[in-house]
Amino acid sequence: MTNHPQKGSSIKVEPIRNLEDIKAIKQLLQNKPRDLLLFTIGINNGLRIGDILKLKVKQVQGLRPGETLRIREQKTDKDNILLINRSVHRALEDYLAGAGLEPDDYLFKSKKGSRAITVSAANRLVKSWCKAINLRGNYGTHSLRKTFGYIQRIKYGVGFEVLCKRFNHSSPAVTMRYLGIEDKEVNGILMNEI
Repeated sequence: MTNHPQKGSSIKVEPIRNLEDIKAIKQLLQNKPRDLLLFTIGINNGLRIGDILKLKVKQVQGLRPGETLRIREQKTDKDNILLINRSVHRALEDYLAGAGLEPDDYLFKSKKGSRAITVSAANRLVKSWCKAINLRGNYGTHSLRKTFGYIQRIKYGVGFEVLCKRFNHSSPAVTMRYLGIEDKEVNGILMNEI
């Protein structure tokens, strides 16, 4: 008996729903600037981890808050953007100041050689961060992307149509399934009096 899913099946991971948990992970990563940057870009941009991991230093070096970088998504082969907001900018500046990276290096360079860290290594990192703050549930690299969508929707009121466009999903229904709308949220609308 193994702890792995059956070949071909998928494991659903959850978004990090609580802002206090997000703060706790950021606090946990304060002395790990590379990991903090990975987490910060992930939850602030909603990009797939593979697209984040292929970034090179020269692509982001010198970008200011509000500036964007056009990227080509690996999965969809569609254009998308990475936006540098203030949180990402702070994490990026802190990381680059002490990382000793060259412009042609991968931004998320592995400690073993010149390649970028792998998706599976990033997945292990996310799982370890969530475990370290005692977050219950199933988390992985996709949790960063889902956290972006969840927080945009819950805290900022961004609609599924806009999130659908950001995620390059085929329809808002796909986005709703992707973000895992919970029964208690659906049942909550029944309290709205008409």
